[in-house]
Amino acid sequence: MNARKHLQAALLALLVTFLWSTSWVLIKMGLKASLPALTFAGLRYFLAFVCLLPFVLLNPAHRQTLRRLSRAEWGQLAILGVLFYALTQGAQFVSLAFLPAASLSLLLNFSPIFVALPSGWINQEPTSLAQWGGILLSAVGAVVYFFPLDIPAGQTLGLLAALVGVAANAASSLLGRQMNHKGRLAPLVVTAVSMGIGGVLLLGAGMLTQGFGRLDGTQWLIIGWLAVVNTALAFTWWNSSLQTLTAVESSILNSTMLPQIAILAWLFLDEPLTGRQILGIALVGMGTLIVQVWRNSSKLKESSVRR
Repeated sequence: MNARKHLQAALLALLVTFLWSTSWVLIKMGLKASLPALTFAGLRYFLAFVCLLPFVLLNPAHRQTLRRLSRAEWGQLAILGVLFYALTQGAQFVSLAFLPAASLSLLLNFSPIFVALPSGWINQEPTSLAQWGGILLSAVGAVVYFFPLDIPAGQTLGLLAALVGVAANAASSLLGRQMNHKGRLAPLVVTAVSMGIGGVLLLGAGMLTQGFGRLDGTQWLIIGWLAVVNTALAFTWWNSSLQTLTAVESSILNSTMLPQIAILAWLFLDEPLTGRQILGIALVGMGTLIVQVWRNSSKLKESSVRR
């Protein structure tokens, strides 16, 4: 029975990674249909927040948590909303307006590496030789993918936005782990509040700078699917799978998004990859996986020793 439950959790997590990977294709389709990038992102996350809000407000424990939030905790949630939603997701939508989906996915795959290094320093856990090897492998993969470096003029803004997204994602991951590590706030409360703050900021920025655009039925369907299924529902399913899967297993499954996005972009967005680019993606994926798995394995071993 435990083996069956474990398999179901793994399949559920894999389904979530597929849904998250399809988000990139749907975002590109929406952007090609002239959806303003920031407004598009704001609508997605604000509507997802609206979907999650009843699950927070109808839960007595969550309501009590909201009432007891200190000013410092509200501040942390606000910063998390700015970093992870307003900056990370906003930058991702802007980047996808200029860059191929596979290129942006490869760059964002460096986020776990930028998380592992400062996190190890903060927690006084030196970076292992295997992790340095993974970092080097990822760097080589990026060079292979982008070599020779010939960036079209129209993609420069996309690359700059992607770098902002990588930095903001790494910073938000560190803050999010610090908040969840304390264990006082339920993950759903952290997600709903920070998503609401970030979604409102994104939507406001988009309306002020890019306008609302003209949304037809197809575009509303894309926004609704992204908000309800790929964000609110997928988040719930992912947290459900984490109750059974180990950190190492979830890291491995999450790493499958890099090739999934590349394949989906090739199939549905007509973004073909050369053999060199496929090799670069494989190297970056392997390197990032080494960093994540080795870091999580060390945590699991340390936890078992403390027990």
